[in-house]
Amino acid sequence: MGIEIKTPQDIQAMRVAGRLASEVLDYITPHVQPGITTAEIDRLCHEYMVQVQGTIPAPLNYAPPGYTPFPKSVCTSVNHQVCHGIPGEKRLKAGDVVNIDVTVIKDGYHGDTSRMFAVGETSIAARRLCEITFEHVDWHRRGPPGARLGDIGHVIQRHAEDAGFSVVREFCGHGIGKRFHEDPQILHYGRPGTGTEIKPGMIFTIEPMINAGRRDIRRWAMAGPSSPRIAVCRPSGSTRSWSPKTDSKCSPLARGAGHARKPAPRRLTAASAPASLSVLPELALEDITAARAAFDAARHKAFDDFRSRRDPDALNEPPAGTGR
Repeated sequence: MGIEIKTPQDIQAMRVAGRLASEVLDYITPHVQPGITTAEIDRLCHEYMVQVQGTIPAPLNYAPPGYTPFPKSVCTSVNHQVCHGIPGEKRLKAGDVVNIDVTVIKDGYHGDTSRMFAVGETSIAARRLCEITFEHVDWHRRGPPGARLGDIGHVIQRHAEDAGFSVVREFCGHGIGKRFHEDPQILHYGRPGTGTEIKPGMIFTIEPMINAGRRDIRRWAMAGPSSPRIAVCRPSGSTRSWSPKTDSKCSPLARGAGHARKPAPRRLTAASAPASLSVLPELALEDITAARAAFDAARHKAFDDFRSRRDPDALNEPPAGTGR
């Protein structure tokens, strides 16, 4: 199926759905405390969506072909889980990090968002991983006119690997609208200047899943959840929905109250961790000086040259990923 170009009416409806999804995360924020179970988080989110918002929790009983129906209303991925964690009787403890992934359906349109929560005081490594991934999803600020989907993956992969992390390749972002998962697939790794050109009216998620250590993961027996071999992944702000503007810049359809600023460098709290969606005006490019741009270009070219000499296949066009 081809990429659907959304109408202004579609985009407005998506803004509403996105804002509602982010409000679920704002609502659950004060409840994410040591001692709460992920099943209780799911129950609270479900009741808020159904009884307060009048929305439908999209993950509940969602089953792509060949997959087991998802049994809960949100995904809760704790510590080493990459994504699609199933809420259960696991109690959160101080030092945990948990990603809560919410998708609501409002008037037939999906709003998809997630946020990373730090439970109490977390490790320096966990905070660093959250901060790096938070920076990835600000890709839209540097997206030039005529950008292509491969540019997104290249920026994310380069930034993660420069910081000593790795990018999970088994999952990717995706188009979204009246269907939960649509074309295109948004890989979080790749080569610049490749892939489909980003055009006004496209709506898709950018949701990098970053590992501390190797990029490898292990899949659990039940279709859906997966866990990496090493450390935490899928941290702060790993999902957003984007709508390219007429000048080929992308801006978030929505953000929540928790996404008002970059996480504090000393401690990432639930309040400072980002959400994906809430209405905002169009965002301008960051004011980056020519000297800094030239320095970054030279540094990244040297890094790419080094990688290509060490592994000639490392920069080849990546295969399509698996949408969430």
